[in-house]
Amino acid sequence: MPSVELDSDEIVPMDGRLSAEALEQTRRAPFGFYVHVPFCATRCGYCDFNTYTARELTARDGSAIVSRESYGELVRNEIRLARRVLGDADLPVESIFVGGGTPSLLPVGELSAIVRTISDEFTLAPGAEVTTEANPESVSPQLLENLRAGGFTRVSLGMQSAAPHVLQVLDRTHSPGRARAAAQEAADAGFEHINLDLIYGAPGETDDDWRASLDAVLEAPVDHVSAYALIVEEGTALARRIARGEIGEPDDDVHADRYEIAEEILGAAGFEWYEVSNWARGQDARCRHNEIYWRGGGWWGAGPGAHSHAGGVRWWNVKHPAAYAARIGAGLSPAHGRETLTEQQRAMERVMLGIRMREGIDVGDLSARAIGETKQMVTYGLLDGAALAHERVVLTLRGRLLADAVIRDLVD
Repeated sequence: MPSVELDSDEIVPMDGRLSAEALEQTRRAPFGFYVHVPFCATRCGYCDFNTYTARELTARDGSAIVSRESYGELVRNEIRLARRVLGDADLPVESIFVGGGTPSLLPVGELSAIVRTISDEFTLAPGAEVTTEANPESVSPQLLENLRAGGFTRVSLGMQSAAPHVLQVLDRTHSPGRARAAAQEAADAGFEHINLDLIYGAPGETDDDWRASLDAVLEAPVDHVSAYALIVEEGTALARRIARGEIGEPDDDVHADRYEIAEEILGAAGFEWYEVSNWARGQDARCRHNEIYWRGGGWWGAGPGAHSHAGGVRWWNVKHPAAYAARIGAGLSPAHGRETLTEQQRAMERVMLGIRMREGIDVGDLSARAIGETKQMVTYGLLDGAALAHERVVLTLRGRLLADAVIRDLVD
């Protein structure tokens, strides 16, 4: 099979094939599927994800460049490609995560068909987690019932805030109470695992606004909360507004205060942090798909711009849906580039990702230089001294607030 050299570190085989060594390593680690849905009804001002509105995917003659109705078959063909690449050996899929974009803009039948194709081409592990993201305004009780019947076990809803003026700054279109109502509809539809996403530190948000958002989350039937500090990404509408002086910039000290409030309120309500930005009501409520990422497992990312990792090989698909459709239609891998990680890079990632987990990492994962830094970090209140005495490197609350700085000091 011929190969094509793209803008990447390696020559990407047109059929997407992997080495025997990478395949063998893939079979020894947890494995999941990520499916990217690039459609959004509107573009949020803070978002720089690979997403497109209907207008952006409409040709000059009014026809759809890539339609929501046809998109599912493109993804299913990439899943079939994944089967060919990964071979016939048993490879149980422990999780499927459909993200975006707004997956709930796809017809429910298409979403369910994607899950069925993964199940048909691979083996779903017993009790596999199957998650879809959704915007609160894009779901209904009937849609959620159909998703549950179609094999989805978990739903993640983008709430962001309960304060109207914060939602306005973020260009969110749902009403303040809609996310909580959607979570209740999901519970009524039979979802046992429901997450609400929050963003803190937006311009104009107060401590009271943030507390009210957390209180609203706790009034909903959820067992998982993700809370992220607002990051202003270059090229977004939010960045342009800040540059023009219309609104202020996020403040790191404010972010730290908000995080401590989240830990206080969520902890008092029975949620435990298990990753720096994620809290869950017990082990079963954790997002198992994200744990695959954080623990160095393997996953196939299907869809435009999706990233994959298998056996130390990382690759990423072409970004635009039209380019993606053209490559899938031609029977080619949609990969735009890939790299094979060195042992040093993989060791560094184990530290970078593992240190963010509640369980931390083993001291043996660190270099001799980094081990020498750990005692001083305990003195500074960044690492748990009791855990370190048992050969574990675990962040304290202060360490979580300064996690990026801790990681920089611990990786070589």
